Order: sequence, then structure tokens, then C-alpha cells
Amino acid sequence: MKGKFPVTIFVLEYFTAFSIGQDPDSSQHGIYSEGRAMRDAIVADLRAVAGVEVRTAPEDPVPPVPCWQLLIAPETHDILATLATQAQNAGHRLLGPCVEAIRLTSNKLALAKHWRDHGVPTPATTDRLPTACEAFPVVWKPQDGAGSVATFRLDSAQDVERAQLVHQRENPTTPMILQQFVPGRAASIAFICGPSVVVSLMPAFQVLSEDGRLQYHGGEFPIPPDLAARAVRLGQQAISCVPGLQGYVGVDLVLGEASDGSQDYAIEINPRLTTSYVGLRALAAVNLASVLIDVVQARPPVPVRWKPGRVRFRADGAIWAN
Repeated sequence: MKGKFPVTIFVLEYFTAFSIGQDPDSSQHGIYSEGRAMRDAIVADLRAVAGVEVRTAPEDPVPPVPCWQLLIAPETHDILATLATQAQNAGHRLLGPCVEAIRLTSNKLALAKHWRDHGVPTPATTDRLPTACEAFPVVWKPQDGAGSVATFRLDSAQDVERAQLVHQRENPTTPMILQQFVPGRAASIAFICGPSVVVSLMPAFQVLSEDGRLQYHGGEFPIPPDLAARAVRLGQQAISCVPGLQGYVGVDLVLGEASDGSQDYAIEINPRLTTSYVGLRALAAVNLASVLIDVVQARPPVPVRWKPGRVRFRADGAIWAN
């Protein structure tokens, strides 16, 4: 491993590092559990790579200098970008996207404009408030949200009024965006991005709540081959126009009914590890963390192979395989 990769990788997952939402009665316990699942999965895989020493917060509150940092944090309130800036300013290298890429992809309004400018199909998006005269249904959600937090599907004028009351009670200072609702199957695809190669991973269907809040509950693999091919194609288009993406990157999509993909839309980019990693590693016949290390270093990675079978996973990391 000498000369292949720095000895130490420091993994910082925001909620577990700072004990935010650890109490089961906390309103943030769900996202704490999701963060813990991602952290535990990637740490286990990194520790299986020969020659790599892994340190984690809060066990190691101060990372050694210099090292590589893998940051898992919400984009909300600029948290992920701030942690990345602090890491770079301290002399560390990011095992993930650069700060500029994080800021662009974290701002869903700016990303939607960027995608439209580059011909990527994405729903119409604005920062105005919803009214009683919308072309329902529409989606109202935070401009920098993560995990479908504070997200509303609005089907009527009554939904607008109810959602605005909830928003004032729960997130009154959060900037929101209004987005065209596009019908279809919610899906996601992850990529491992490097300076010379991009590796596409297995696309997944997303499991979202049906209560009008579109809350993320997990996902399942694999999806039908024709839909998988469409997801790969649109996901590659979505990330190829965003400079500075590196490491593990997730793309959320909606796959429409048209078999030619003409009704498929890119929804957002997650510039970090996503919960789908816990499901992907269960089906992968190779260590995805080793692939990540090689790709970021511009070294030829081992081909990603998949085991037969199906996997369903919950946001908290629970997995069912068959």
C-alpha cells in the first residue's frame, strides 16, 4: 500500500461525531441512525483495505495532519461545505467533492438552473411561495435540504395552507423552493468519481412515504435492466456538467413511464456518501471502499461485480437480502 494511498483516513459523520439526535426521543434521532449506518458501513470497508488506518470522530476528535478526510454530513445550513472548508484549511485532502461542488449541489435552486443551462432534464424550480392557484401537484421543500426533511407534496389549495402552517411551526427560517411534481418511480444512482474515471454503481428504487411528506425510508436493488440503463444515462449527464465532483456521489431521479426515457428527470445531487451505500455493499462482490481509493487516486480500479439476489434496506441501515 505504500505510495498508493496515505496511511490515515479520518471519517467524520456529523450527527454521531457531535452526538446530535442520539437520544431516541429526539426529533433528529432518525437522521442520527441514518448517519450512524453510513459511518459504520464505510468504516468497516475502509478498515478491510490493507495499509489504511481509519480514525473516526468523536473517538479521535483531532485528526492527524495531514490526512484524507471523508465527510458525511447534511448539506443543510452549509454544514457539509463548512466542514470541508475547515478540513482544507487545516491541510487535509478531501475524499469527496471540492467545496465549490458541494456548494453548487447543495443549493437546489442553483443546481436546477445549472442543469437547465446544460440541457439536463429537471423539474421547473423557483423560490417563490406556493399559492392556491398552482398547477397541482407541486413539491415544496428546503433549498438546501437533505433526507426529504420538511418536504411537502401539495395537491390542493388546502395542502398549501396546511404546509405553510407546518413550515412556520417547524422550520420558519429555512429558505424553500417550489418545484414541479413529475410522476414516475423515485430512483437513485451512485457514482465513484475520480480525475480520470467515473464508476457507476447499481441503481436503486427509493422507498418514500405516501403521507404527502415524501420522507425517505430506504431503497431496493436491483431494478429492471431497462430502467437501470436509463438511470445510469441520466445520472452521468447530471454529474458530468458539475466540476469538482470526487469520491462517492449520489443522484436522485424520477424515472417516468415513457420507455425512451423522455419523461425522466434529475432531482438532486448528494455530494457525499448516501444511505444506499449500506445496500450496495451487501450486493457488491468487491470492496467498494477499495474502489473508491483507487478511483480518487486515478488508479485503475478492480471491476465492480455484483452478487445475485435482491436487497432491501431501511434508512437506519437494516437490510433484507434474498
